[in-house]
Amino acid sequence: MLTRKIKLWDINAHITCRLCNGYLIDATTVTECLHTFCRSCLVKYLEENNTCPTCRIVIHQSHPLQYIGHDRTMQDIVYKLVPGLQEAEMRKQREFYHKLGMEVPGDIKGETCSAKQHLDSHRNGETKADENLNKEASEEKQEEDNDYHRSDEQVSICLECNSSKLRGLKRKWIRCSAQATVLHLKKFIAKKLNLSSFNELDILCNEEILGKDHTLKFVVVTRWRFKKAPLLLHYRPKMDLL
Repeated sequence: MLTRKIKLWDINAHITCRLCNGYLIDATTVTECLHTFCRSCLVKYLEENNTCPTCRIVIHQSHPLQYIGHDRTMQDIVYKLVPGLQEAEMRKQREFYHKLGMEVPGDIKGETCSAKQHLDSHRNGETKADENLNKEASEEKQEEDNDYHRSDEQVSICLECNSSKLRGLKRKWIRCSAQATVLHLKKFIAKKLNLSSFNELDILCNEEILGKDHTLKFVVVTRWRFKKAPLLLHYRPKMDLL
């Protein structure tokens, strides 16, 4: 089978952010038109605009931030294509947290360690048989599964009910991974309240309905940035908006 080598600059237009002209970091896609940007660039842009920076289509008249989502597949592709990008980004994030005197989140530590081991193995010319690699990958996956995201950056949350049609939670204060999504919270509340479906719920922050794909880290950064923990969220029966 013939293979064709492609130079990186030939595909740069597909893996760079139109707003900063750099390679995509924390790639985030507009659900309306599927154009992708760096999350920080797009969030900053949407603070004063409600259209896509590329095609100018209206994302949403009043709440455009609810119609964007993390694109993990695209970010994985960018990291695989651009040598050293992931390691450089992890280093910048570590330096940022150290400068602020904050503890480095567990997910950043893990990614940095993994990237360093990968580079060291190549520099030392180490090679392993496929069986060993598969076994190692299986063991790592098992360790990750058993960790239950406890090493992730954590978010403290207070879940309040603001409807007389639902009862409040017995334990409304929880602490979970910053990578958890609003959908995870909906499923958690539905299970605790014995609801037939999590789709019957809306979760709000600052009286705004949150999109189901928003991570808690995204909610904290965009809606709770200058407020003290815990993150206050309200839940209520889903309302059909005409």
